[in-house]
Amino acid sequence: MIREQFRILVFNLASGIGEFVLLDGRDQVAGGSGLAALLYERYGKHDKPWDDEGQPLIFTIGPLTGYFPLMSKTVCGFRSSYHNEYTESHGGGRTALALQFCNLDALVIVGKARRLSCLYVANRRLELKDVEFMRGMNADNAGKLLRRIFKGGSGHRSILRIGPSGEICSSMACINVDTYRHFGRMGGGATMGAKNLKGIVIHGEGDLELPAGKEYLKVYQEVYDKVTSTDMMRKYHNLGTAENLQTLNDIESLPWLNLQKTTDPGIAQVTGKVFADETLLRNGACAGCPVGCIHIGYIREKAKLDNRYHYHQVAYDYEPIFAVGTMLGVTDAFGVLRILDEIEKVSLDAMSAGVALAWATEAAARGLVSENETLIPLSFGEVEHYRQAAIHLGRGTNEFYRLLGQGTLKAAKVYGGEEFACVLGQEMAGYATGELYFAAQTLGFRHSHLDTGAYSYDQKHTEKDVEKAVEFLMADEPGRALLTSMVSCLFARAVYSDAQLAACLKSVGYTTLAENMDHVSENIRQLRWRVRAATGFRPENFSIPKRFTQVKTWKGRVDPAYMTELKEEYGRRIMALIDAGEKDS
Repeated sequence: MIREQFRILVFNLASGIGEFVLLDGRDQVAGGSGLAALLYERYGKHDKPWDDEGQPLIFTIGPLTGYFPLMSKTVCGFRSSYHNEYTESHGGGRTALALQFCNLDALVIVGKARRLSCLYVANRRLELKDVEFMRGMNADNAGKLLRRIFKGGSGHRSILRIGPSGEICSSMACINVDTYRHFGRMGGGATMGAKNLKGIVIHGEGDLELPAGKEYLKVYQEVYDKVTSTDMMRKYHNLGTAENLQTLNDIESLPWLNLQKTTDPGIAQVTGKVFADETLLRNGACAGCPVGCIHIGYIREKAKLDNRYHYHQVAYDYEPIFAVGTMLGVTDAFGVLRILDEIEKVSLDAMSAGVALAWATEAAARGLVSENETLIPLSFGEVEHYRQAAIHLGRGTNEFYRLLGQGTLKAAKVYGGEEFACVLGQEMAGYATGELYFAAQTLGFRHSHLDTGAYSYDQKHTEKDVEKAVEFLMADEPGRALLTSMVSCLFARAVYSDAQLAACLKSVGYTTLAENMDHVSENIRQLRWRVRAATGFRPENFSIPKRFTQVKTWKGRVDPAYMTELKEEYGRRIMALIDAGEKDS
């Protein structure tokens, strides 16, 4: 049965008490991204900093979660330690279905636990358990231990936890989800750390009643056939997004060596095919997804105690390979996995960590920092040194690494090197495609390459038409906001066209929502930006470092004047959107 009202669990860590709340708004915000913004507007403290005890940590799902393939993501909303503004991070795994089987649309966590704790959420039980003995434990061991503490529910249980980076409130700290997924960007792990929350276990013990009649089954089959029997999703299962490495290198859009280059013959050693041929053990999938886009490789290690070989499974895809591979000049596939294994254990966002270490490497080469700061010599291509540096960054071993963990630009303001910091709102994603992408990630809502299709636009357009390019960004955003309110995996954009989404919504009973998708998507877009603005967003707060003006792509050198115009016009359009939303509200 559909839920006309949102069913929310609000849990206060300070009191140890949970409260169930029913909230209107389904036909206005759908769920997911829209619901997270609505809940932050209700529970957030706009006049308090990100780490104030009252700030909420929000997890939301959508109206199609559990009903259709690839509706398998969860949105995490919080005030970011990175820029002290409201943001989102999206994660896969089993969390979405676990919440659905708990009969919840959202989990809102407020307050701060007295000691390091784990929150257990199930249909018939809520528990806040003291786990102070787990302080400093890496995310891998924490996951294993939490599975032993909270037994049962395999397949219906989702385990979220942080590593040491979250405990020290690093702005690069992610939240590890189950085994191979993450709420990666913008420091969600720091928010958990600030709340003394080591882990969250969500055990869905209930059932999901499917709609009666033939229409739902018919629509479900249509979607399933698109996902499994066409080329729409085949790329993601086969080589996965790692396929992009060769493509982007060929068009001079792959960052190398802290973005000093955008193509390199070394790509031959780290293509998606090399990873599949040499390192791939198996594919995995998020709960409710038949695609299997999670590619899991392996590394072998000789244990110090027993001198025996053990192997670790390490997930990979395009962004982590760019971040700790090409960006660091590492051209050994197993070397990339070894660095990622350490990053996973300390629970850092791989993209932010890799880009930050690339800046540190160039800063060391220029004499701005020394081994007094980095503790080990940093030079491009040195796998073992980067493994050690990842541990130092995740654990905040000294003042340098603690500062770097707050953001590359913050470290650069102290040590110098702002001009070659590869930061676009946060550490860049791996698409050096040109001016529109650089402007879009700088000002995008999540500072994510998936906020818009700018990276794709850059690859198709050579003309320098500011109005046309910015209009593309503005027109592209509402549809993505609607998908992340469903909450769909954005890999499925081709599957879930507007017509297909409407058919899905109607088939499960959300007819009003289906008939007003254009209005709802625009409402979600405005709501998210209004909440972000209330926490301090202004376009002038974000700049594009000089390194991005020196990039060469297949179109030639980046045009700094054109890029500046794009950023300024995009900023004006966002502020106009915010002003219009505030008047309407």
